[in-house]
Formats: sequence, structure tokens, C-alpha cells
Amino acid sequence: MDQTNDTATVRRVEIRARGDQAGIEIDGTRIDPSAVKAYSVSHFAGERPEVLLHVADRGDTQWSGLARVAVADLPDPGPAAAVFLDAIDPEALERAALARPDLGTEPYSLTKAMLTQLVEWAHGL
Repeated sequence: MDQTNDTATVRRVEIRARGDQAGIEIDGTRIDPSAVKAYSVSHFAGERPEVLLHVADRGDTQWSGLARVAVADLPDPGPAAAVFLDAIDPEALERAALARPDLGTEPYSLTKAMLTQLVEWAHGL
């Protein structure tokens, strides 16, 4: 593969695996499940991920080889966290933190209890 011109070899690969079945799409085109006998995904720090598709039968297959995969960036959690925190009632948070059975007496224990309470609320507990 040409390592110097990544944009020419980048393909969007989507794999939906359930149990022993996997659906594979390359650039939005569904690949016949019988055309792939195996696949592997690898990603080394500082490099783009790679997907290796092991072709079952190249007779009718319109593609072969490796596809360079670009991973979408995870969304910034800041805006969602800001909305969550903005909805918190400070009085309810303080009451809940002070009522926690794990509230300690060491320095910063109230802050720790509040942060623990916020995490639990964020998880719906």
C-alpha cells in the first residue's frame, strides 16, 4: 500500500457483528457475507486503523485486498456534560451528597461525595 498518499486509499468500512454473523459494507456497498471468510481489525497508536478482509472466493468478487479505515472522532462530551450539569439542582445535590452512607470525614470528602452522586445520576441510578 502507498503509505505516502493515505487519502487515495481511505475507504469507509462498517462491520456489524452479531454472534457468529457479520455484515460488512465498504463505502456504503454491502458485501455478500459468503464472499468474506474472515476479517481482522488492527490499530497502532499514531497510525490509521486497518481492516483485513480474507476473501472466500475471488471468482465473482469485485474487490480484494486491504482497505485503510478512517475512524470518526468521538463527539466532544463537553456540551452534553454542560447540559447535564446545568440541570442539576444545587440544593438537591448537596442533600444527596450529605445523605450518602459513604460520606467520609477526610478533606474533600463532600466534594468526592458530590462527584460520586453526579456520576450515579448520569448513569440513571
